[in-house]
Amino acid sequence: MNVVVINGSPRKNGNSASLADTLASTLQDKGAEVTSHFLNSLSYRGCQACQACKITSKKCILRDDLAVVLDDFYHADIAVLATPVYWGEVSSQMKGFIDRLYSFLTPDFMTAERKHRLPGGKKLVFIQTQGAADDSMYRDIFERYNGFFEKIEMFEAVYFMQGSGLSQQSELDTRPDLYDKLATIAAQL
Repeated sequence: MNVVVINGSPRKNGNSASLADTLASTLQDKGAEVTSHFLNSLSYRGCQACQACKITSKKCILRDDLAVVLDDFYHADIAVLATPVYWGEVSSQMKGFIDRLYSFLTPDFMTAERKHRLPGGKKLVFIQTQGAADDSMYRDIFERYNGFFEKIEMFEAVYFMQGSGLSQQSELDTRPDLYDKLATIAAQL
């Protein structure tokens, strides 16, 4: 089982990164091969809407640091996207990555039966952390992205992990419930 972890936090050891690392470590202990990418350390651009991935190529033609990340995403059985909530949205680092997933869509994805070029059976774990303690706040972020992922049938299964009330890194240490939820997700994978 190949796992790719995409850390969208600007903090390498932030809450979302720590939860993703814990999940990755658990999966590694079960025999998975894990590759991790820290987006904030990479130099890349968002989608340029050039349409080359639909006209002249079957993948994104931009040759920046995200090319390797997209390749690892393509080959992974499980993708872990981890992001904090900033201004009611995924981090800008994660948004740039998600926009580049457009390159995996088929040219006729709006009408085609098979809407993407990814291998079948891929699973997604979406980890979202936020300072707001109310779980209902910002849940729409995951629902919005997952609604699109479902529409294009990108993943066989999707798991959502929301860590609310995490303004400071130290607060994660007092939340065994989040680690329990990660263990449940790991067992299902």
